[in-house]
Amino acid sequence: MESILDCLIVGSGPSGFTAAIYAARADLKPELYTGLEPGGQLTTTTEVDNFPGYPQGVTGPEMMLQLQAQAERFDTKIHYEMITKAEFSTDMGGIHTLWAGKKEIKARTVIISTGATAKYLGLADEKTYSGGGVSACATCDGFFYKGKDVIVVGGGDTAAEEATYLAKLTSKVTMLVRKGQFRASKAMIHRVENTPNIEVKYFHELVGIEGENGMVERARVVNNQTNEISSIEVHGIFIAIGHKPNTEIFKEQITTDQNGYIVTQKGSTRTNLPGVFAAGDVQDHIYRQAITAAGTGCMAAMDAEKYLAELE
Repeated sequence: MESILDCLIVGSGPSGFTAAIYAARADLKPELYTGLEPGGQLTTTTEVDNFPGYPQGVTGPEMMLQLQAQAERFDTKIHYEMITKAEFSTDMGGIHTLWAGKKEIKARTVIISTGATAKYLGLADEKTYSGGGVSACATCDGFFYKGKDVIVVGGGDTAAEEATYLAKLTSKVTMLVRKGQFRASKAMIHRVENTPNIEVKYFHELVGIEGENGMVERARVVNNQTNEISSIEVHGIFIAIGHKPNTEIFKEQITTDQNGYIVTQKGSTRTNLPGVFAAGDVQDHIYRQAITAAGTGCMAAMDAEKYLAELE
């Protein structure tokens, strides 16, 4: 007989592993496909100091290994493979079919927790200094730059928000805005302009990063009108040019917003398709934190359990 899973989880990270823990404890016998980056964005974060229960902090990879071990303790089956195609049923109680390469998987419920990927500039230096001063999340890493000078790259709402957040912690924030004006909303622009320790450099772009022992010490920037290159002494560089939700293979079937994030029903993780749920950063462009991702992972598993109960 063809095997049909009660619960298939696509993607790992805090949302996927938390969904697995709750689904497994509800006896849904979930199977989880990690994707290309097991553990998600947190595996590129060196220190996590804001997740409850870790008074001394924890590294991102270590936390993900612990979450995975907890999911496996309740008999979640982990597959180190990537889901490459999906055909969702539109019927209540319908069977969803997904593929990992040529392998076909059928499931009554699917929890999508594929996350979002921070956009970077594409400089080789960004990878060299990742975890040593280059970050895409001020809320996650800003604490480590208390009293220091930092740079924020970007001119939209994300950049303005990151800059004003960092200004409360750091000595000085320099914003590099590629054009002659912000793309941010008026309210965010006013907030930046009214923060005394933020300096905005219009028509400036980051072109290089320098440092010692993998730690950022200087940023090389160019004035794109004069082509003049200069150096700024900094300890942290925050790339704030947005995130891209990992929804490409689902977008034709699942309702997404204008930026590609999956739309869920208010107060729920239900999507527009029966038996398909979304958790974590793939449906959250506002908070984007490990703790909120874990919370929606819990919700998705409980929503899946309730859905299956409704079919009986």
